[in-house]
Order: sequence, then C-alpha cells, then structure tokens
Amino acid sequence: MMAEEHAPWLTLLGWGESGTAGLTAASRQALDTAEVVFGAQRHLRLLPPLAAEVREWPVPFADGIPPLLAERGRRVVMLVSGDPFWFGAGFSLARQLYDHEWRAIPAPSTFSLAASRLGWPLQDCTCLGLHAKPLTRVRPYLQRGRRLLVLVKNGDAVIEMAGWLERFGFGASRLHLLEALGGDRERVRRVQAGDAMPGDIAHPVAVGLEVAGDGPALPLTPGLPDELFDHDGQITKQAVRAMTLAALAPRAGERLWDIGTGSGSVAIEWLLAHPENQAVAVERDAERATRARRNADNLGVDWLEVIEGSALDVLNDQALSEQLPDAVFIGGGLSHPLLEALWQRLPAGARLVANAVTLESEALLAHWQQQAGGELLRLELSTAAPIGTRRGWKASYPIVQWRVTR
Repeated sequence: MMAEEHAPWLTLLGWGESGTAGLTAASRQALDTAEVVFGAQRHLRLLPPLAAEVREWPVPFADGIPPLLAERGRRVVMLVSGDPFWFGAGFSLARQLYDHEWRAIPAPSTFSLAASRLGWPLQDCTCLGLHAKPLTRVRPYLQRGRRLLVLVKNGDAVIEMAGWLERFGFGASRLHLLEALGGDRERVRRVQAGDAMPGDIAHPVAVGLEVAGDGPALPLTPGLPDELFDHDGQITKQAVRAMTLAALAPRAGERLWDIGTGSGSVAIEWLLAHPENQAVAVERDAERATRARRNADNLGVDWLEVIEGSALDVLNDQALSEQLPDAVFIGGGLSHPLLEALWQRLPAGARLVANAVTLESEALLAHWQQQAGGELLRLELSTAAPIGTRRGWKASYPIVQWRVTR
C-alpha cells in the first residue's frame, strides 16, 4: 500500500510541567489548530481552555490507541511527556502509522531537565526509565562513582529504590529527588539512600543517583563470582562460565536457549551482556527454576524467561519454536535425542555450546563433533590446596566442551 503525500494528521506534542508557558511557536500553533487533544490526566490539568475536544488517555496505555486511530483524518494532538522518543510514547504510536501521518515536536526531556538542575554532563549519565519495570534493573549499573538518572513511578518507588540500594551494599549513595521539574511545583532535595526518605515525594519524580558504598559491583567481563548466585552446587563455575560465554559470543539483541540452566548463571550473564538480549532458561527441577528466577531478579535481568520441564518436552512447544535462538547452551540433560532435536530445529548460523563431565557425555560430544564438525576442547582446572604443611594442586573434574555453528 503506497503512502499518500499530505500533511500529518497527528502531532506528538512534547509537554511538561510548565504547560503552555514552555511551548515553542510550532507547538502552540499545533495546539491552537487541533480538533482533538489527547493526554494523561496530569497533562490535561495544565491545558488552557481550547476549542478542541479534550479526551483523557486511559490506563493501560494500549487501550487509548484504537480511539486515537479512529480520529484519523482530523487534526489531532497527543500530549506526551518531554521528548516522545526517549522513554516516551512516541514509538508505540508511530509504529501504528505511516510516516506521513504523524510528526513530533519534542520538548526538553526529564533527563535533560534533571542534568541541567544537577550540573551533570548528560552524555556521561546512565538514563533509565523504570516507571513500570522492576527497580532492581539498576543493579548492573551500581558502579562506584557512576551517575544515574532514573525515571520512577512515584514516591513509593523512590523509597523502594533506597531500600534496594541499602540491600545491595550501596546505602552510602546520594539520591537527588527531582520533583515536577519545569513547573511551579518543582523541588529538588538530596538524601542518602540509607537515611529515612521523605514521606511527601510528589509525582512526577525522577532520581539522580550518585553511586557510593562498599557493595559488590558487577564486573563488566564474563565470569561473575560464583557467590553472586544463589545455587545448590548446580552451577557452571566462574572460570568455565567465562570460557562458555566467550564461546557463545553474545551480540546485541540476540536470543539464547539455556538448557539445564541450574542457577541460571549462563543465561543471566548472556542478558547482562546487552540490555536488548533475550534468554529462555529450561530447567526440569522446580526448586532450581525458582532459584534461577530469583537470581535473575537480584542481578537486574528480570526478563529472563524460565520454563520448567524436560528439554525435549519444551522443544516441542510451538511458542518456543516460533522464536528460534541465535545460540544454545547445554549445561545439563545432554543426550543424543536432545542433540538430534536441536540440530533439526536450529537455524543456519546458530551457535551451539555443550559442556560434558561424564565419560558417557564426553563420548557423545566426540561422536557429534566427528559428524557435524566444530571444535572440541578439554578444560582442566586446578586450584592450590593444603597438603599437610605445604600446598599442592587439587584438580577439578575436567570438562569437555563442544562448540559448533549450525
């Protein structure tokens, strides 16, 4: 279907706490000539009297899209906080439309306003939008000396964030509470995460976070310390995990299937590699599956999908087959039928890494490497341990690793 050339009927209008006082000439004209104006209740309260029909946007957000699209052909304005395409509603709306149907007139984002109040260089800050996402997503960014700008839902979320910081060992962090930026109600206050939080934090609110404390920062390279994971011994140990992640070679936006996930450590590190990565962890033991979910939450990658069940049963799930992986790791449950099933399903170019400890599983990987190619490695690790009054090397079970591209 060819798009017709004509003026956009929808304007995504950046809106702030200053109301019309902060509008540009183009924004004012769009508002003055609109036939219909949509906006959240907190945006509509700042509107002056208009000739246009004014409609409140519903909750949840998706419920407002059909009524908006039903006005196609009229001059419509949608009020959107700040910059519509920075943690805003812009993309959700624009993907429903042809390019010629809409235009955007952004206003300063909350991040820009926050940086200007705090005197922080915005390009050096980590900006997170956590209105409707778990606050534990700040965990990977808790590096001493780092500055974060975080959009949160309300004052209760600020209190919850302070509690998480204390729990993670970063209670010495300074929080800048940035309330109603750009409007008459604007207020900036500073507190320490470990102190009592104010009980009158006003919405909308953002937090400027200066990270400090003795908590363990997450390393930026593969192979997190084992003690960061809750586990029952069923975990790919740190050194082997680092080599396994190197073999899996995560890239931005890729999907992993982690079969026999145990504590979830490999899948979690895959997700930590890039915020757009996805992972499905398969675990037949219910207690371990629960533990993997908890580890993912605590390490800030709550979007890990954990599926309980045997690997072969899960592979037959139609929904899983519709989203094929870019890489597969087999850490448990290795068998010939499993490898057969995977080999039939995996798309060309998918990477498969399997670790084996027993003689039987080693023989299986040797057979498959001979048939399908790839690289076979034997990983042997030893640690220094006491021998009487002296020390010697204590060997771990060797691990055979098969790496192959489908």
